[in-house]
Amino acid sequence: MKVINARLRDREGLHSLVLERALISAIDPQSAILEAQQDDVDAGGNLVVPPFVEPHIHLDAVLTAGEPRWNMSGTLFEGIECWAERKSSITAEDTRERARRALDMLVAHGIQHVRTHVDVTDPSLAALKTMLELREENRHLLDMQIVAFPQEGIESFARGRELMEEAIRLGADVVGGIPHFEYTREQGVSSVKFLMDLAERSSCLVDVHCDETDDPHSRFLEVLAEEARSRGMGYRVTASHTTAMGSYDNAYCSKLFRLLQRSAINFVSCPTESIHLQGRFDTFPKRRGVTRVAELLEAGLNVCFGQDSIVDPWYPLGNGNILRVLEAGLHICHMLGYRNLNSALDLVTENSARTLCLGDAYGLEVGRPANMLVLPVDNDYEMIRSQGLPLLSIRHGRVLMTRQPARVEIHAE
Repeated sequence: MKVINARLRDREGLHSLVLERALISAIDPQSAILEAQQDDVDAGGNLVVPPFVEPHIHLDAVLTAGEPRWNMSGTLFEGIECWAERKSSITAEDTRERARRALDMLVAHGIQHVRTHVDVTDPSLAALKTMLELREENRHLLDMQIVAFPQEGIESFARGRELMEEAIRLGADVVGGIPHFEYTREQGVSSVKFLMDLAERSSCLVDVHCDETDDPHSRFLEVLAEEARSRGMGYRVTASHTTAMGSYDNAYCSKLFRLLQRSAINFVSCPTESIHLQGRFDTFPKRRGVTRVAELLEAGLNVCFGQDSIVDPWYPLGNGNILRVLEAGLHICHMLGYRNLNSALDLVTENSARTLCLGDAYGLEVGRPANMLVLPVDNDYEMIRSQGLPLLSIRHGRVLMTRQPARVEIHAE
């Protein structure tokens, strides 16, 4: 199988990609437009990119908004309260049905790699066990990393440590945390040290909900970064949200960034959800409630965008379209400059793949998996401007999804 007449982000002109045994066996330049032969995919001069990556979503909570009640304050903490009530009625069948619908949404929008946080502050671990099954059942559609996420805390939740260890033993890929939700700062620090110890022992990755608050005194990011630096684990560690950074003063951030650069940790921002949940305790001026994305990128740190939620107690919208989050995030983070627009897809492809430590399992290079998308444009800027959708998704060398563009007819009087 070949993908012909493809435009690639890092190469001039048109190219053909040869796909054999689920791998990319060759990438050849074209001197002219080629005619499609049997089994060829004609990209039509459009942009071909690696699949989109969803680095942060909660598949166990999708499609539960309003159950048993709506989050009327729009705050993070009422969302957690609503989820705690909904969680009491969780079953394997309920989780499977909702998560499966959400996975279809993700696949339809060109996503082939997902990191999902699954609440393990449930003594039965019902949602986790179901998600582990779904991970295996859906490998033909996408690759899933599962985070053992202690939604109600590690130290401040009964058997919190025990449940985290059990989740990793059952097969979760990533150790999570939420230090700013622990009862005290001491518990927050202790939880970070515990989760880093657990990750080091189990050789797992780390992804911590870190300082998801407007409180400028919430500074667990420095604790996580120093733990990662001192253990040499930076590339395996992700700090998600870090919205308190939007409230830190510049003097403190100057010191913090020095540590962040030496730690080499990754960052995930969920801009649409953060701008909805944060700033809720402000009158005017209202904070944007988003981490310093542009500044982190300028400092050479790895940052990517995630959706976080699809219709759950924290966020009532969402449809699986990561490009919707990308476009909004560029606005929210003051990143509509020419350079940002022309490298925008990095925030949902290459940077996200680096966060998930996908390595040679990702990217348009010879010898790597034959996973890719055909987009209806020829560059990043046009994809953001037009808000298009993937035309075609290829996985393991086979067509996984196709989309017919909407046809519009304008009738003159």
